[in-house]
Amino acid sequence: MERRVLLKSIFFLGAARYLPKSAIVATATPTPRPFHHFKLGQLDLTVVTDGSIRMSPVQPNFAEGIPSSKVDSLLDNSFRSHQAVDLGINILVIRNKSQLILIDTGCGAAFGSGSGWLPQSLADAGIQPADITDIVITHAHPDHIGGLLTPDKSLIFPKAQVHISEIEYKFWIQDAPDFSRSSLNNTDFLHQMIANTHAALNALKPRLQFFADGDEKWGCIRLQKAAGHTPGHTLVHIFSGGEELVHIADLLHSDVLQFPHPEWSFYGDTDCPLAATTRQQVLTELAGKKTRIFAYHLPWPGIGHARRKNDNYEWIVESYPIPG
Repeated sequence: MERRVLLKSIFFLGAARYLPKSAIVATATPTPRPFHHFKLGQLDLTVVTDGSIRMSPVQPNFAEGIPSSKVDSLLDNSFRSHQAVDLGINILVIRNKSQLILIDTGCGAAFGSGSGWLPQSLADAGIQPADITDIVITHAHPDHIGGLLTPDKSLIFPKAQVHISEIEYKFWIQDAPDFSRSSLNNTDFLHQMIANTHAALNALKPRLQFFADGDEKWGCIRLQKAAGHTPGHTLVHIFSGGEELVHIADLLHSDVLQFPHPEWSFYGDTDCPLAATTRQQVLTELAGKKTRIFAYHLPWPGIGHARRKNDNYEWIVESYPIPG
């Protein structure tokens, strides 16, 4: 797959020097989206991108109530902007024999042209929507379920069964889900998000399969409840041949701010105190066991480890000698 995309890129770059400028401008060839392919035991895994979301300002989206000097110091020390945090949207695809399993589906049309790239990204990795057999939803926020349906509520993945925590489903289909412990409470954005999520889950109902904390599926996935970001927010443990990778979904949204300070709030958490407690507990476990991590919102491709540093943690990115 990688060789096909590389050769395609080389062809266009080589041909471009012989074309008149007008021809180059007129060519509407889409830019190939990156993908990263690797093995986990007997499984074939691929990371594709759905784009990104820019959260501005940094505060109060992160670290509400914390002195800005402390937040700015961390950003400065990591050479990051004070104006915004860019959330990557890393989508993991798992091939297990005849099954092709997608973990979350990105934004769809919910956040504009900077995201919603999943169908094109899959195509560039040699995957068509009809190839997907199963989709695991870590939680029902719009940047995770937005890619399931077109704006007219047609299925984007026509053959896939959609698996979601029963706790998560029951929370969102209520008329008034409880956001009293969230910074989102009583905002216009929240009211619109609840309405949209309710409508999407109703449209998907014939496809939904429910799971519970600790369930195992397909001999390669174990599901772990990690509540706080949402009530049914779920980590996905992927395992094969004695190897393991833990998809942490939205446990953290910033490598720079939340590893050293898991107690700092994030605007999108449904229950801010519980989310902070869960971050601390999960990071302690992952760092203690030196478990390999896949992170949905950290910089591309979102693979690395949590390591203890002083009383908290730091993010160690997995490095690669060549793209692929």
